[in-house]
Amino acid sequence: MGRRVSTLFVGAVLVLGCASATPVFPTTQPAPIPTLKPPPTPGQPTLTPQPNTSTPLASGAPSALPSLSVGALEPTGSLTLAQVTRVVDGDTIHVNINGTDYALRYIGMDTPETVNPVEPIQPGGPEASAANKNLVEGKQVYLEKDVSETDQYGRLLRYVWIRNFAGWVMIDQQLVLEGWARSKAYPPDTRYQPYLDAAQAAAQQAQVGIWAPGFLPSPTAALLASCDPSYPTVCIPPPPPDLDCADIPYRDFPVLPPDPHHFDGDHNGFGCEFVASPSP
Repeated sequence: MGRRVSTLFVGAVLVLGCASATPVFPTTQPAPIPTLKPPPTPGQPTLTPQPNTSTPLASGAPSALPSLSVGALEPTGSLTLAQVTRVVDGDTIHVNINGTDYALRYIGMDTPETVNPVEPIQPGGPEASAANKNLVEGKQVYLEKDVSETDQYGRLLRYVWIRNFAGWVMIDQQLVLEGWARSKAYPPDTRYQPYLDAAQAAAQQAQVGIWAPGFLPSPTAALLASCDPSYPTVCIPPPPPDLDCADIPYRDFPVLPPDPHHFDGDHNGFGCEFVASPSP
């Protein structure tokens, strides 16, 4: 009897040991993950920029980075597991979901251009791409939808999350925090915009990335920091002063509410439209 009990005990230990070796996350057939608990402190995020007491680098950028308080932000919606297959630039990646490849655009932020065929490579673009690769290239990530499914180019619109020993990290926010992206609202997808805005404020205070002294000409840096989200395809600062179409060089650009400058007088979604001259 004693030998039989010992044998059963050893067998139970082996079964439990095998069960504990099961991977925590699935590696195939990613399915929606149940809704997670909301952030512990909803509302304004808690950011703790590190004092910049280090010697500036040769480029003029300080080496100290701002940091996020652990647990300051967690997903609040359903998540889908995906595999990053390619990093296109600072704000666009390709992911594999259930064997299908999708182009994906991060929500709530924008990085300098590197691959736009009609625009030159912008300052900070290569650095933003490198930072994005360092964060997600070849990794499993978690995707969270806001309101829109895709953008006008057919790319998925998602917040992209990874989970490490310290907790959740939103890649959209991390790139803003490191100074290689700027917070930019694209309504109606604005669930985490206060966190992205706070990350930009922390990056500016710490003077990292594109906000480092001398990295961008001062007018350009100021312009990037002051683009009103009502005009997503052009950079127009919010009032004051109140601007008219005669004050800006742009025409026929998309306009989103609340349109503080009232460029979209006929409320058709486009501002400062060309008006054909009457026939003689």
